[in-house]
Amino acid sequence: MKHYYKILFFIIMSWLFIGCEKDNLDPLGNWNLTPPTLIIPSDDINIELEEEAPNETVTFDWSPASSSADFAITYSVVFDTLGSTSFDTPILELSSGSAGKDHSLAISHRTIDEYLSYSGYPIDAFSKIAWTVKAKCLDRVVYASSHTISFKRFPTEIIPIKLYISGTATENNNDLNNAIALKRLNNASGAPSNTHEVYTQLTAGKTYKFYSEKQVPCHQYGTNSNGDLVKSGIPITVTESGEYRISVDLDNNTYDLLKIEKWSIVGDPINNGWGGDEPLTYQGGGIWKASIQLVNTGNFAFRANENWGYLLKRVTGTTNRVIMESQATSQGLSYEDIPSTNLGHYFITLNLSATGYTYSMEIDTTAPDPIATPDQLFLFANGTMIEEFNKSGDVFSLDKFIPLQASVNYSLNSESNGSGTSYAINGVLGDSSTPDADKVIGNNTIIESTNAITVATDRALRITIDFSQSKVNWDYYNFKLFHWQVWENRNEFTMTYQHPNTYTITTALSANYDMKFISPWDFDMGSTTPNDLTGSITNGGGSNINNITSAGNYLVTITLDDDYQSGTYTFVQQ
Repeated sequence: MKHYYKILFFIIMSWLFIGCEKDNLDPLGNWNLTPPTLIIPSDDINIELEEEAPNETVTFDWSPASSSADFAITYSVVFDTLGSTSFDTPILELSSGSAGKDHSLAISHRTIDEYLSYSGYPIDAFSKIAWTVKAKCLDRVVYASSHTISFKRFPTEIIPIKLYISGTATENNNDLNNAIALKRLNNASGAPSNTHEVYTQLTAGKTYKFYSEKQVPCHQYGTNSNGDLVKSGIPITVTESGEYRISVDLDNNTYDLLKIEKWSIVGDPINNGWGGDEPLTYQGGGIWKASIQLVNTGNFAFRANENWGYLLKRVTGTTNRVIMESQATSQGLSYEDIPSTNLGHYFITLNLSATGYTYSMEIDTTAPDPIATPDQLFLFANGTMIEEFNKSGDVFSLDKFIPLQASVNYSLNSESNGSGTSYAINGVLGDSSTPDADKVIGNNTIIESTNAITVATDRALRITIDFSQSKVNWDYYNFKLFHWQVWENRNEFTMTYQHPNTYTITTALSANYDMKFISPWDFDMGSTTPNDLTGSITNGGGSNINNITSAGNYLVTITLDDDYQSGTYTFVQQ
């Protein structure tokens, strides 16, 4: 019996040793790996891929590589751009059969066309690429001497049915595995179209691209030197931070950006009805939300940028789906105003992520109780009264911008001498996640308190205080010096705010260029003395300024009146 066990042990160990083919031996040592040799297709051959027979195959065959130490070898077929020598970033790499041990591989016409499409090769035309065979043995890799092959792609371009956005400018931190999905829209018949869109936040000076998958290889869309959307193009650079609606039309290879300054509620349930405006705050991920006091029952809609051309209404026959009014017909949908029977403070959420385009309403149990509305309201700076607000019902406002400073303590009081009821504001005025937007908006809560009111930075704010909602709404603008000879190629130089109501920039200016001071598009300031280095400016009036006869660096300054409808400018060469 002992002899039997010894024989069995010897047989098992022999099998283990032979079966390994030295796969698990230490790779160190003096041994060589001779590369394989390509057999078919022959070098410099042309192959037309058949769209009508996409499952037809092209067979790639090679003589095997050899290991002087008889280690196991695996193979893959590699396509790369013509002239490639390293093959580190191939167009396509596919392992042969039998877990990479076969010495041939048949690849379908559909697969070849798809991967050529990923890399941007044109349809219905021959494109030359390099192909080779990669042999791997333990940690060593060798390639066969490459051949040239020309493939004629299918006549019809592949259009992906999914799109994602990713890049350093996006909310996913350039992590393609967590790319942000675009919503695929329907056509007028209700069938999926090749138009996709996404509501998201972008960061200026950084870039993004569109991808058909959350991993590469896949179709990638960027731009060319003309700014067109192209497959395998360069990343798209963001010029201005903010929230955007990005629309992509893959039928026409175009894309469009609509900057969302704000989404808000308009309609019967809010103060001032359809003449009112209650802004939502961006939460990230294509979602806007705010706590809003609903004072009436009735119908409402969501409005972007205080523009009646951008209204979201409820899809007819649904409970909470929304559609852009102007897009409904093109998507085969009808719409209606959103009904509401709620009263009181509610969290209203607008979900414009790819899985959303919905709204929700949830009672806000944390909302402060309304504060008794005073008869008058005054603003104090370090104890000195500086402004009296105008009253309309429960709302106090001023039709001008108040220049405020971060170094000053402000307060509100119902009496001009400060002896009445004092009010404070929770949070900091002027604090925003998008401080560089053209128009920056925000809101805070007002409470009865003697605490000081502070401001995030020196900034002129336009302020509205609604005691019925215990809310303070504010906004401010960033101005740019537009500088152009051809409008489409204009420079937009962002100016820096200085107290009070002053904006400056030092930058290089070209001779004989037109210029204006603009905060798109609420303020557009020209001059009645457009050829002078010093003069006046008027919102919505005046001519383009053309006062630079000698190119160079200039310190440009504008000082605006409180209502931002007029002001002065100076250009000083440095």
